[in-house]
Amino acid sequence: MTLHKLTAGDGYTYLTRQVAAADSTERGYTSLGDYYAAKGESPGRWTGRGLESLGITGVVSEKQMRNLFGMGIHPDAERIAADLVARGSSVPAAAAAARLGAMFPVYDGPMEWHERLARAYAEWNQERGSAPRARIADEDRSRIRTDLARAVFVEQHHREPDTEQELTGFLRRMSRPARSAVAGFDLTFSPVKSVSTLWAVAPREVSERVEAAHAAAVTATLAWLERQVGYTRVGTGGPAQVDTRGLVMARFTHRDSRAGDPDLHTHVAVSNKVQTLDGRWLALDARMLYRFNVAGSEYYNTALEAELGAALGVTFTERPDAGDKRPVREITGVDPRLNQAWSARAAAITTTTGQLQARFLDDHGRVPTTVEMISLRQRANLATRQAKHEPRSLNEQRTAWHHQAVRILGGPQNLSNMIAGVLTAEPQPAVPEPAAAVDAAVLEQLVASTVATVAAHRAQWRESNVHAEPAADHPPLPPGGRSAGSTRRRSGWTPRSPPTAPAS
Repeated sequence: MTLHKLTAGDGYTYLTRQVAAADSTERGYTSLGDYYAAKGESPGRWTGRGLESLGITGVVSEKQMRNLFGMGIHPDAERIAADLVARGSSVPAAAAAARLGAMFPVYDGPMEWHERLARAYAEWNQERGSAPRARIADEDRSRIRTDLARAVFVEQHHREPDTEQELTGFLRRMSRPARSAVAGFDLTFSPVKSVSTLWAVAPREVSERVEAAHAAAVTATLAWLERQVGYTRVGTGGPAQVDTRGLVMARFTHRDSRAGDPDLHTHVAVSNKVQTLDGRWLALDARMLYRFNVAGSEYYNTALEAELGAALGVTFTERPDAGDKRPVREITGVDPRLNQAWSARAAAITTTTGQLQARFLDDHGRVPTTVEMISLRQRANLATRQAKHEPRSLNEQRTAWHHQAVRILGGPQNLSNMIAGVLTAEPQPAVPEPAAAVDAAVLEQLVASTVATVAAHRAQWRESNVHAEPAADHPPLPPGGRSAGSTRRRSGWTPRSPPTAPAS
C-alpha cells in the first residue's frame, strides 16, 4: 500500500478519466458480460463509515468526485441546494447547507507557466511526429524549459536577463509547484506481481476469485485503518485529537499499468473531510494516516495471502532476490519470467533512478541522502511515465496477456502446466486442528519477539511500527472471522457471493 496526497481542483481526475463510459459510469455494470466487454476501468464505489453522515452510497459519479475532492463540498451539493430552494430557502442559505465546513481555498500560483511549458513539450513532439505526451530526452526538456523561461522573462521585464544566474533564478521561481489545498489521500493497494500474473492468465473462474480475494483484503485493511486513523484535531493550533464518525472514501479498481502490463490494483481516495461526533466538518489528522502507512501495507499483504490460500489453496514463497531488504513473498509456482516481463514500468523507473543517482554523485561528489533519493525516484517516475493508452476491455486485455504468456513460456501447454502447478494444494483436514491455547506466557513471548525484531531494524519506532511487524508474519482475521490459513480449499471453493463485477 502506498500513500500520496490528492490536491484540490483536478487532482482526482486520473481516477475517473478512464472509467468505462457506456452507462456503467452512472449505473454500474448490468451483467458480468458488461464487466468483461466494457472498454475502460470499473466505476468507483463509495465506502467508509463516514458515508452515513452524507447519506450517499453506491457508484461514484464524476460530479460527486468534483464536488468532494475538487471543491470540498457535499458530493450531492446540487441536489441538496435545489431541494432547499424548492422548499423556500434562499440561494446563499442553500449553498451553505451543502458545504462540509470550509471550502478548499484557492491559491495563486504560476499556473500559466506550467500550462505554457506543457504546450511547449507537446509542440516539440508534434513537430517530430510523436504523440503530444511522448517522452522527451532530459537534454531536450532542459533546453525547452530554458528557452521558454527566457521568452517569459523578456515578456515580464522587457529586457534580456543580464546573466545566466538571473535566468536560472527566474526559472527556479517559475518552476515551483503551484500551491494547492490537500483534498484527500490516495491509498493504492497493489499485490505482488505474481498475484496480478495469475489473475491475468488463469481461467476466468480462477481469475474472478483472485480479484475477489484482493477486494476482500482491501476491505479488511480499510476497516482496520479506519479504526486506527479516523481522527481530527480541534482547538487553536489543533492541540486536541478527537474521534470522528468515520472516513469518506471512493474506491477504484484498475487492471493494468501504463505500460499495458497486468497490474491489478485498487486506488482508495480518502477525503480530507471528516465529521466530529458533535457534527462539525473538519480536516482529517493526516499524521495518523502516514504513521500507519507501513502497518496498513503489511496488513493488506497478509490478509491477501490468507484470502488466496483459503480460496485457491495457493502458497507463497520468499523471492530470492531480496538482497538486504525484507523478503518479498510471491505465489509459489508462478514463473518468474512472466513476473519480470510484466514489470516493465518498475524496471524503467529503477534504471532511470540509477542514472539520476550516478549524475547526482558526479555533480555533488557524494551519494544522495534518503530524502534526496526519494526525490530522484519521483523524478524517474515522471521521466518514464508514458501517455495512458486507449481504454481496452478486460476481454481484450486477457487475450493479449494470454498470447504474451504463451510466447514467453514457449507454448500453451507450458502455460497450462504452470497454472495447474500453482493451483495444486496439499490435502487439508476437513476439520481444522484446534488452535493452541494462548496464555500470558505466550503473549509475553510474542510481545518480546515483536519488539526485539522492530528494535533490530529501527533506532526509533512508534506504536504503528509495532503493529506492522506481527501483521507481516501472523495473518489477521479476514472478514467473516475465519483464521487465516486454518482451511485451504482447492479451486472448487464456492465464492462468498455470485461473481458479478468483481472489481468494485
